[in-house]
Amino acid sequence: MFTHTVAGTRYHFRDLATLLARATPARSGDALAGLAAASAEERVAAQMALAELPLRSIVAQPPVPYEHDEVTRLICDGHDTAAFAPVAHLTVGDFRDWLLRYDTDEPTLAALAPGITPEVAAAVSKLMRVQDLVLVARKCRVVTKFRSTIGLAGRLSTRLQPNHPTDDPRGIGAAILDGLLLGSGDAVIGVNPATDDPASVATLLAMLDELRERYAIPTQSCVLAHVTTALEVMRRGAPVDLVFQSVAGTEAANRSFGVSLALLDEAHDAVRALGRAPAGGNVMYFETGQGSALSAGAHEGLDQQTCEARAYAVARRYRPLLVNTVVGFIGPEYLYDGKQILRAALEDHFCGKLMGLPMGCDVCYTNHAEADQDDVDVILALLGAAGVSYIMGVPGADDVMLHYQSTSFHDALYLRQALGRRPAPEFEGWLERMGITDGGGRLRPAREARLLGGAARAE
Repeated sequence: MFTHTVAGTRYHFRDLATLLARATPARSGDALAGLAAASAEERVAAQMALAELPLRSIVAQPPVPYEHDEVTRLICDGHDTAAFAPVAHLTVGDFRDWLLRYDTDEPTLAALAPGITPEVAAAVSKLMRVQDLVLVARKCRVVTKFRSTIGLAGRLSTRLQPNHPTDDPRGIGAAILDGLLLGSGDAVIGVNPATDDPASVATLLAMLDELRERYAIPTQSCVLAHVTTALEVMRRGAPVDLVFQSVAGTEAANRSFGVSLALLDEAHDAVRALGRAPAGGNVMYFETGQGSALSAGAHEGLDQQTCEARAYAVARRYRPLLVNTVVGFIGPEYLYDGKQILRAALEDHFCGKLMGLPMGCDVCYTNHAEADQDDVDVILALLGAAGVSYIMGVPGADDVMLHYQSTSFHDALYLRQALGRRPAPEFEGWLERMGITDGGGRLRPAREARLLGGAARAE
């Protein structure tokens, strides 16, 4: 039982899960689940009680029972107590202050990351303002590598997302060409398939690999099919660079996705055995999103942001190349408007980076949410300031297959120019060699790009 008094009223929170939920900034998903604070006063009381809670006690009392949930077992059994030791004596409020100190720098946070449990990350994020989430995440540096290196200082990468409603290779190819000519694709060229049919997925993988090899593009490709489909196409000899899977923060939610830790272990071993990545390369790609566990009825009484942080423990197990929150994709039932999406994006990015993950973000919203492209611009700018590793590049910012609004190739160009960021170094060199950019990283007119001329000759 946790208690705190605000304005003469004493508030009681029966357990850690309740305390975390009541302390969360307002969002529609927690209200839908009956977990949100009933008033601003109750939220403040919960935040004050949370601020006084020792970090050790959070680690010692997982909110989902150990014997009931394999994600909890992963968190507890994998906890690095030596890495956690420098902050183990702090309360959540003290930990916030410690994170904001000048001398809590990049090497310090990198050493700490294996010791941070999801619940600790979620707890401290609930006490932080937007500027705190930006400032601390900016100090976290997570670098991963396949053919390109992602997450270096001064860099901003993009996933080129050329989805098509019928998986037409010509339509996908046209979108890829558009993205490459606008400097997108250094994180991954990643297609969400309209069907999980193994033959169709294998066809797309072969097309992406042939395109990459023809132009010697220093990036990686991925068809974002279910992990079981990835295993099947690998058995058939398809050229798989990255295995993709959406993951969540409870065993029950992952079961609803058709996955388990054992299945992810199998896929991880299989893709590494292909030997397509450089030695020590990262070969997994995970997507997450607040509200996924609740939408499956599998949130185990947790608020959606704490559930989201627990998904990062699943991702961390596999040393992935890429992780991103698809922050506004699930809909206004979970994140109602632009303000809630903004807060969630910065929380997710902060928690993932604090736990040592290479975090990107799909800054997006569905057409029935109270949000628009102005909200996207604001979120994009704040994530850029926070050092986000990569964002999405969608033709026209409008995904014609998934039917939602995201960020465009031009949005990435804006953010790179505004913040002085550049693509991954290998990809940056390729863009210049192909005549797509000049020596200063600026785009050349399309007629000057050798890639376009090569594509025309190939036809």
